[in-house]
Amino acid sequence: MHTQETEREHDHGLGPAAKNVAERASALVRLEIELATLELRRKVVSLALGIGFGLGAAVLLLFALGFGIAAGAAGIATVTSVWLALLIVTGGLVLLALVLGLLALRAVKKGTPPVPEQALREARLTTEALKSDGNA
Repeated sequence: MHTQETEREHDHGLGPAAKNVAERASALVRLEIELATLELRRKVVSLALGIGFGLGAAVLLLFALGFGIAAGAAGIATVTSVWLALLIVTGGLVLLALVLGLLALRAVKKGTPPVPEQALREARLTTEALKSDGNA
């Protein structure tokens, strides 16, 4: 026979506890997916910056090559300060390309591998915590 007291005991049983655990696990999974998404987005932006800096460095090296060839031609053709000016521009472009290349290398290293390491670490810790709670 059901009384108010047996109904209250039934409300505190396994069903509500299981529902509570499922809701919390679902919330944890959603948070970990959100963390992984944010981490991947940050790494993709870093990779894009690295690629952009690398392309900038490549374009500047092409210009530097053009100026270097022009400087050599001007130096051979005449013994004036024109070739010296062209060599100074070439040196400046090479230095700028080196700076952009180093920035590209740093950004690419920061963005690789594009794996959400922090989210995976959190998921592993959560899994271990759930397993240890179930066994204890």
